[in-house]
Amino acid sequence: MGVRNALEGKRAWRAYRARIKALPQDYRNVFEEIEKYLMKVCGAQEQAYSSALSGVLEFFEESVDSGKSALDLIGTDVAAFCDDLL
Repeated sequence: MGVRNALEGKRAWRAYRARIKALPQDYRNVFEEIEKYLMKVCGAQEQAYSSALSGVLEFFEESVDSGKSALDLIGTDVAAFCDDLL
């Protein structure tokens, strides 16, 4: 991996984290729980983990203005939501 690739990866990671930080607190908390769960379940399957999280982040970003809480969107069982997602 060259320096340019490393810098681009770092920029992408920072932009991703900034998107999460921009979510309302309840969405951010639920998203972070989803991250933890998927990391445990997907582990070394980085592609599945990354793809699932990107989709959830987009879904949350689009749903913020709906007036619903994050748990209203996914239900109260985060693990079940993640399992269904995968």
